[in-house]
Amino acid sequence: MNDGVDGVAAAVADPVRREILEMLRDRPLPARRIAERFPISRPAVSRHLRVLRECGLVRDTADGRERLYRLQPAGLAGLSDWLAGFVPAAPV
Repeated sequence: MNDGVDGVAAAVADPVRREILEMLRDRPLPARRIAERFPISRPAVSRHLRVLRECGLVRDTADGRERLYRLQPAGLAGLSDWLAGFVPAAPV
């Protein structure tokens, strides 16, 4: 695996980060709304969001005084391609 795939694999290995990705699958959410769904501190959620942002799985933009987070599905492509190499081809 390469560094990008390793970073994405490490990011999605954490259950909180996987849940954040699932939350963002349908629509962008402000950091406040994401943090409300977890029994951990807001700074802890911010650290998870930073990891996801740094490996290209989410993007954030300013929305007034809040940060709006949006899923970047293309960030999963490298990991998806690597995993696909382990799936046998369907018989013809």
